Amino acid sequence: MREPSGLRPLVAASWRRSARVDPETVPTPSIGEDELDALRRAGPLGTALPVVRRLLLDDVRSAGCVVALADASGRLVWVDGARSARRAAEGMGFVPGADWAEERAGTSAPGTALRLGRAVQIHAEEHYATAVKGFSCTAVPLRDAAGTVVGALDITGDDRAVERHTLPLLTATAAAAEAELALAALSARTARRPAAAPSAELTLLGSDTATLHVGSRSVALSERHSEILAVLAANPQGLAAADLAVAVYGDPRAVQTLRAEVVRLRRVLADHALDARLTSRPYRLEGIRTDVETVLTALDRGARLQAVDRYTGPVLPGSASPGVDDLRDRVRSRFRESLLQDGGVDALQAWARTADGAADEQVLRALLAALPRRSPRRAGVVAAIEAIEAIEAIERP
Repeated sequence: MREPSGLRPLVAASWRRSARVDPETVPTPSIGEDELDALRRAGPLGTALPVVRRLLLDDVRSAGCVVALADASGRLVWVDGARSARRAAEGMGFVPGADWAEERAGTSAPGTALRLGRAVQIHAEEHYATAVKGFSCTAVPLRDAAGTVVGALDITGDDRAVERHTLPLLTATAAAAEAELALAALSARTARRPAAAPSAELTLLGSDTATLHVGSRSVALSERHSEILAVLAANPQGLAAADLAVAVYGDPRAVQTLRAEVVRLRRVLADHALDARLTSRPYRLEGIRTDVETVLTALDRGARLQAVDRYTGPVLPGSASPGVDDLRDRVRSRFRESLLQDGGVDALQAWARTADGAADEQVLRALLAALPRRSPRRAGVVAAIEAIEAIEAIERP
């Protein structure tokens, strides 16, 4: 592409470096959700991300822009912000996993900031790639305690993304994140080794009975033992005997039956999960993690697609225990609220393929609104909505 006249020297130099890039290119994800999730949880970006969320996300959303965190190689690890801006950014490939390094995407604030190791603002037409010329962006590099560039922090959107106050806001956020990185490095040198995570895992999703996994061994549990463990895992503060009897049996008078069942359950745990403990007064479960915790943690981190992928079905779907029914509803509601509030197209589509999402008209309407107008997937979503409306019309008195 021929370099236009009148470019700022910084931008002109970037265009020359970008000469081998196809200006019609649209970056696509080059890493999967598992690797993205690992980058968001561990290392320098895992330390910086909570700071960025806390200090920047609300302001960026209110300004109608998106905020992104890239790793040192230019791959976008996390993108969030106003729904409309995120949807527009998806059209130019500004999505988690996409590679926005200058040598692969051309001139842009995050890629050029990483290349130069300094703050950069790129106005709409200054972008090298055609698809990006409707956007403006500001980015600053992030450095660890040793001064090494470990990533870049970016705000992308309309002209508000390059307003006078944007760069100072980004610089201050980066400074706070870098201070957290320095503190984490110091703590790593002085802190004691953290306690090991529980070695036993309980799978509760999508099966009428739970399975206890310890290392390479798996133990199928009875229906009642599954229900007791599910309820206790959902109430880490513990439950009095009468409350647990109500949650499991629906009857506070079933305490004696419950106690006999707990004795048998303790034998199972003693035989197969030595690190697990089921204490009394109150009844409390320790040393076992569940697949419910895993998916909800992913949901809380913003890894919605990963959470939906790991959701294999409702909690103990065949159980009629009140406590299990309550947990089942809580998990379903957490997914629904998270996806309706801030879910992307892929996560909404994945949830709509589950039994819970397929029957939820509001979820389907959110998916329909998120899909591009020419998407071939819209017809199937419209048909599903119409089917739900037809059933509701029949059931009305």
